[in-house]
Amino acid sequence: MELGKQSQKVIQDALKTALGKLAELSGQMTMITDIHLQPCMGTGELLVFDDEDNELACVGVAEWSDCVPESFYTEVAQQLRPMIERLERDGLVENLPLAKPYSFVLVDDERETVTELLLVDDDTMMLSDGLLKGLDEELDAFLKELLES
Repeated sequence: MELGKQSQKVIQDALKTALGKLAELSGQMTMITDIHLQPCMGTGELLVFDDEDNELACVGVAEWSDCVPESFYTEVAQQLRPMIERLERDGLVENLPLAKPYSFVLVDDERETVTELLLVDDDTMMLSDGLLKGLDEELDAFLKELLES
């Protein structure tokens, strides 16, 4: 499922709109720690919420309405992650009411976490899962070797 340039622009604009709404409300609300992104398979919508379930943005993404369910969230995560990284790099989240650590989280229809798209904690920023892949296996092997010694 390849995103067209128009859909990429629509998503980027929705993310900027969501961050703009957070900036406007910064004096009126408590600090939040998560921004939830909920793509809807059947309708092709992308809903953006804060951690108090306030809707910040909603847009339609044509390519998402006719996708393969098995790989939907994996593909959507791969599409959204670079867009969110760009927002962070461009400094668009700096003056928002976000308490560190904060994260952008991909959620499913029940608003259960599918994956973290971006996690920022003071001087640490995790952009992808690449660093953590295989960590369980390495730790298991280390523990096994340690216990056998």
